[in-house]
Amino acid sequence: MNFTKMHGLGNDFIVVAGETKLPDNAAELAVQLCNRFFGIGADGLVYILPSDKADFKMRIINSDGSEAEQCGNAIRCVAKYVYDHGLVSPDQTNVTIETIGAGAQKVQLQVKDGKVSTVRVDMGEPILNGTRVPTTVDSDVVLNHPVEVDGREFLFTAVSMGNPHCVIYVDDAVNFDLNVWGPKLEVHPLFPKKINVEFVTVKNREYADMRVWERGAGPTLACGTGACATLVASVLNGKTDRAATVSLKGGDLFIEWNEADNHVYMTGPAAEVFAGVL
Repeated sequence: MNFTKMHGLGNDFIVVAGETKLPDNAAELAVQLCNRFFGIGADGLVYILPSDKADFKMRIINSDGSEAEQCGNAIRCVAKYVYDHGLVSPDQTNVTIETIGAGAQKVQLQVKDGKVSTVRVDMGEPILNGTRVPTTVDSDVVLNHPVEVDGREFLFTAVSMGNPHCVIYVDDAVNFDLNVWGPKLEVHPLFPKKINVEFVTVKNREYADMRVWERGAGPTLACGTGACATLVASVLNGKTDRAATVSLKGGDLFIEWNEADNHVYMTGPAAEVFAGVL
């Protein structure tokens, strides 16, 4: 199996192209290959597949073997891969990539010296209805809803970007004890399909710090859909403007929630680390 190791702001993936469908043992492979001591090491295993709705289809298997509906950092890596490896023509800087959670997504590529440097992704419309996120809260918008874990109460805002997120505001996201509270919130009964958890500190109207516990992967250096959910939640809570920088442990993403079409747009880098054969 030929693979390429890639990352978006440190959120890293094993990217495989050339398959016609997702292998039957993809979950088993993900657990094996994503192991950082006995495998290649990654947050997820990504397959670039044919699509009848878009130029390409992306399937992503988390490091625990579960499948993610969507991944903002992975889709930027896929976009860079298909251009840099000649799967699209050199003059095609707009591609579409299908994901389970968001359908066919439009992607714009910024190319420098024949390689993709920055990717802008149309992440679609956020889902705010509580039961569609999904949560067990039957409400059109789940805003500052309490959730209690081990005697501590948090207030969360629920957003789906094709995958579920709960955004929690804390005094110091950068130094927050992610490993204590992230895994407990991920599996809380309020979230029937588990949840990605973002801990956020808003610095000003155009800048927020965010740290993430990803469903099925644990703490990661970055989460593109989480950054999008953070911006949407921050607008709903009156904390930021509709365009802001979300700073993650691995770097910054620029997120816009367009008022005209209600779509969220994410702009950030992607990088290829190395290629190999298993």
